[in-house]
Amino acid sequence: MKTRRFFSVFFLALLLVGQLAVPVEAARVTGPEIQGKAALLIDQKTGAAIYALNEHDELYPASLTKIMTCLLVLEAVDEGRLKLNQEITATPSALEGLAEDGSTAGIEAGEILTVEELLYCLMVVSANEAGAILAEKISGSVDSFVERMNAKAAELGCENTHFMNPHGYHDSQHYTSAWDLYLITKAALEYPDFMRICDTSSHTVPATNSSEERQLNNTNFLIRSGRDYYNPDVHGVKTGSHSQAGHCLVSTAQHASMDLLCVVLGADRVQKEDGSWWTYSFDYTNKLYDWAFGNFSYQTILKEDDVAGEAPVSLSSTDHVTLRPAKAVELLLPKGVKPEELEKAVTLKSDPVEAPIAEGDVLGSMTITLDGEVLAEADLLAYTSVEASRIRILWRDVKNFFSTTAAKIALGVVLVLAGISGGWKLLFSRRRYRYGRSVGGGGRRGVYRGSRRRR
Repeated sequence: MKTRRFFSVFFLALLLVGQLAVPVEAARVTGPEIQGKAALLIDQKTGAAIYALNEHDELYPASLTKIMTCLLVLEAVDEGRLKLNQEITATPSALEGLAEDGSTAGIEAGEILTVEELLYCLMVVSANEAGAILAEKISGSVDSFVERMNAKAAELGCENTHFMNPHGYHDSQHYTSAWDLYLITKAALEYPDFMRICDTSSHTVPATNSSEERQLNNTNFLIRSGRDYYNPDVHGVKTGSHSQAGHCLVSTAQHASMDLLCVVLGADRVQKEDGSWWTYSFDYTNKLYDWAFGNFSYQTILKEDDVAGEAPVSLSSTDHVTLRPAKAVELLLPKGVKPEELEKAVTLKSDPVEAPIAEGDVLGSMTITLDGEVLAEADLLAYTSVEASRIRILWRDVKNFFSTTAAKIALGVVLVLAGISGGWKLLFSRRRYRYGRSVGGGGRRGVYRGSRRRR
């Protein structure tokens, strides 16, 4: 177990196309003290952590495992391999090996329920048998389904996760982390039916071929009105607990413009003096939400039509082009932090930028930091188009040609040949012309040019 650490984070609320928000630590706001094994508070708009404690530790998730099971069921529905109203018969093999003291909806072998009702049993009262029944239906066997669970975890980028079953029974090789649970829950939230089901405080399962109707009450007391922990801002997601895992909870909360997701793992449950029990996974979750909503707010740092700098331009009569952010940049900052405290640095893809340039071309990026921590990176686009000069392009191409190795060799060969040719001509001319007349003749034959000696 890593040494516990407490920190708060403020971060970018913009997710540019092709970019992922990266959690960044800061220390201007002190978060609440959490005594669990791990905790994570995520701004869902960005995927940025504003609180984290041992978020990558490999821990037992208990029934939080069922978030992955539900995700794979909804994925099968979305792909047409299952239907929500499809009936499934519970088989003896699916129910085999389930502990009698585990969470259950009392489903018996031979009982027929729809996929949707099984999901309510799975996510509302955490029925272990519902997970096994759905797993067997999707993959043919529970073991095959578990293989799919691990493959999906890897696909989502989970680096500290390994599943051994679809319900969360304890196994030393069945573990995950707070961060990986965030990734799994984030993927599940892409399906509208996921939140519709897991945010249900109570649900009635219609009568089946072997049971009268069942009343299901959610194990998540944060969404059950009348409970000590009830929080009207909270929605979903899933509880989990056993002796080795402690008490665990994944939930979401929305307040004003903020949309958060919280993971708490390994919290205690203690008996108070009056004999009642206090579950700290609920308590810590509420404290984290209250702290975040009370200490952070969004600030618009850049608007889409703002001027974000200039880039020098070559190959054009225009010497620069104005830059603008690809999208508005909004930061989740501790209240009291002023935009002018942020540092903005522009990095260009090339300096200068060669024309032609089309409006909207990505020419660089802007990095926004506070106290040395990177809060955001935004692509910078050309505000307007810039035409190229044909003469400048021609001159550029000529210079580029003569700067190549081949051109330099060719030029060297030409100079050598020119030197040889010049030297040959010079040597030949010296032999041919001496003292102003030809050595080898070339005048008229038989003509005597000297004096004739008299006899």
